[in-house]
Amino acid sequence: MNDKYERQMKKGVLDMLILKLLQEKPKYGYQLISELKEKSNSVFVLKEGTLYPILYRLEDEQLVESNWSAAAGKQLPRKYYSITEKGKALLPELSQTWTRISAGIQQIMN
Repeated sequence: MNDKYERQMKKGVLDMLILKLLQEKPKYGYQLISELKEKSNSVFVLKEGTLYPILYRLEDEQLVESNWSAAAGKQLPRKYYSITEKGKALLPELSQTWTRISAGIQQIMN
């Protein structure tokens, strides 16, 4: 498959997937990268350079917020991201939109 088209198709759903993962509990960047890869059977393999601009934009849109953890023992402080009330309210809308678009695509492709 042409990588260009695959990247474009995935790009449109990353916000929704990140919000969904943050709905479970606050996470730091590497956790999000790992969970996206694991839960999608390696369909979504992100680099930090892809993830962090998305997180910063979601934060600017007040859909997520971040907080630093305290250093504990040898563990350095980590920046944790959590979904805001605004993000929680938007997530079902994004999911419904994705379902509608996906169904429309399937109708055309079949």
